[in-house]
Amino acid sequence: MDLLINGRFVPLPDEAVDPAMPLLWVLRDVLQLTGSKYGCGIGACGACTVRLDGVPARSCVTPLSAVGGRAVQTIEGLGGADRPHALQRAWVLHQVPQCGYCQSGLLMAAAALLERQPKPSDADIDAALTNLCRCGTYPRVRAAIHTAAAALAAPRAATPPPPKRAP
Repeated sequence: MDLLINGRFVPLPDEAVDPAMPLLWVLRDVLQLTGSKYGCGIGACGACTVRLDGVPARSCVTPLSAVGGRAVQTIEGLGGADRPHALQRAWVLHQVPQCGYCQSGLLMAAAALLERQPKPSDADIDAALTNLCRCGTYPRVRAAIHTAAAALAAPRAATPPPPKRAP
């Protein structure tokens, strides 16, 4: 079985995985992608949030059999130290992380929101991000999402229109 993870196909040895195994354990234990965290184990807290075909999913309650040929994006695929995503830069700018445990899940949910809604309101953010943060960083999360939304919109606004053909 192959999984499409962070833009590349990754082979999974059949003997290493059970179709009923939660995606979180496949990512963490089989593939060593440890950015997604185990929180509650019942899909309530969101620390394990990844994106399946761009949609946030709680990987602790998503069996491998439900993934099929869908694209999985983890925090490792969002951006890295050498090329951080606008959300990751905004997270640092606004000093969002406190203990940091829930941050990868929040970032993945925020990335999905910005793809779906490039200029979200506070109400949109509150509705879309159902992740729990014990440190209470929600005001900073909202501020960071607004900053990232502006940064992502800026290049599009600065892009000149395509040249017109001569008649």
